Amino acid sequence: MKKLSRIYVAGHTGLVGSAFLRRLKKDGFENILCPSHEQLDLTDRVAVERFFSDHKPEYVVLAAGKVGGIVANQTFPADFITTNLAIELNVLQVAHKFDVQKLVFFASSCMYPRICDQPMQESALLTGLPEPTSMAYAISKLAGLQMCLAYNQQYSYKRFIPVIPNSIYGPNDDFDPRSAHVLSSLIMKLHRAKVIGAASVALWGSGAPRREFIHADDIADACLFLLHTDVSLELPLNIGSGMDISIKDLAGIIANVIDYQGRIEWDTSKPDGAPRKLLDSQRMRHLGWSPSRNFEGGLKETYRWYLQHQS
Repeated sequence: MKKLSRIYVAGHTGLVGSAFLRRLKKDGFENILCPSHEQLDLTDRVAVERFFSDHKPEYVVLAAGKVGGIVANQTFPADFITTNLAIELNVLQVAHKFDVQKLVFFASSCMYPRICDQPMQESALLTGLPEPTSMAYAISKLAGLQMCLAYNQQYSYKRFIPVIPNSIYGPNDDFDPRSAHVLSSLIMKLHRAKVIGAASVALWGSGAPRREFIHADDIADACLFLLHTDVSLELPLNIGSGMDISIKDLAGIIANVIDYQGRIEWDTSKPDGAPRKLLDSQRMRHLGWSPSRNFEGGLKETYRWYLQHQS
């Protein structure tokens, strides 16, 4: 990419999109396209085609989509699958039509089988059923990934680059109680318990599942690396930190960051989700990329952002 390349960041107000925006501006890119949802509804095919026709983006970061935690996935599965499928279908078809040079598509570790050898290699996709609590979302992401591969195969190019990040965190995370993922949800609950002086706080599940977390800025770095690189490896590519942690240990670390002194109790009547999700990201590392953010430092940064943006 050149500094004046037209780069469309879809979902620029979200966790990953905002990280891309920060990095692109830091690197001196001057022609960044980031219309708001009111200006461009990606589920509207006519609007998407008009936008690409008018602005002719050369590179696309497709970070837009409907995401959420266990509660949101269980409550609104139809919304998750239809919204994400509509966005993927519209953006990928139109990007191909207008000869976008490269597009990064964000798939999800939810696509992997619920019971899967760890760390999970890309070859394990479609070898078993995903976690039931996020099935609709997982299927929509599998469809988007396969659309990228299908276009690449049919038209003999590697313009569409599907990546599979693990649980992403950082500034501008989703702290809406109705849709937050586990890390941001724990920050909210433990902060609230500290503020009201609660002697204890009850958290969902057993605390035993293990998750891998990666900072949004590391994701932006990895994907910009891919946009600058001729990728010869088979797609998709996992992007993870290489380390996982139990939810129970994560809660303890967050409690220390927040300075919550009360007891943490576990409500085992609530679902745990998949028992473990650790990605094998060796193929990305062999290309020359590796994460650089310290986990506890990233948690402190995320908590500071939350304190500044609670409203």
